[in-house]
Amino acid sequence: MKKAWPYVTPGIPDNLFIRGSIPMTKEEIRAVTLAKARLGPGQVVWDIGSGTGSIAIEAARLIGDGIVYAVEQKPAALELIRENMRRFDLKNIQVVEGRAPEALLPLPPPHRVFIGGSGGQLGEIVQLLAERLTPGARLVINVLTLETLTRALALLGPPWGKEVVQVSVTRTVSRGHYHLMHALNPVWIITAQKEGDEGVG
Repeated sequence: MKKAWPYVTPGIPDNLFIRGSIPMTKEEIRAVTLAKARLGPGQVVWDIGSGTGSIAIEAARLIGDGIVYAVEQKPAALELIRENMRRFDLKNIQVVEGRAPEALLPLPPPHRVFIGGSGGQLGEIVQLLAERLTPGARLVINVLTLETLTRALALLGPPWGKEVVQVSVTRTVSRGHYHLMHALNPVWIITAQKEGDEGVG
């Protein structure tokens, strides 16, 4: 049977995912997010606020015999994650139903953490991660609003080292015989790591 996406490079086209009405990280943003995480074989990955599971799907394809815990509280999103797991034939994703940070407590310590949504609990989640992250672990947060950016940067003071990049993507759209440029919402990608471990950047 033909694979849904036979390539190893990140950035699976958006239209290959089952999406429903749940917001999804766009493919260009996803590719940069995954690169910032520095994924490798055998890692334990948490994807908090997994949504459609697009980050979890891509991460699972890159970590070999590692495992991704896709944490999500919305029933519609949970079903989309499972549908996308089946579409891409992935067995190394465990769907975790619940609200962070409580849903994170029984999970094994992660090597990499993505936060796509926090349900208003970003402070509590970051506090838990400060206690649970293994040496050299990396945290990548995707942020859409200035308010969340300000909040995240305030939370990631010492002992965190951090890097922030803004990614703006503009795509062509067809209008009859013409092509116009359509800008997507810019996204801030925050990469954080405890100081004294492997450097951020």
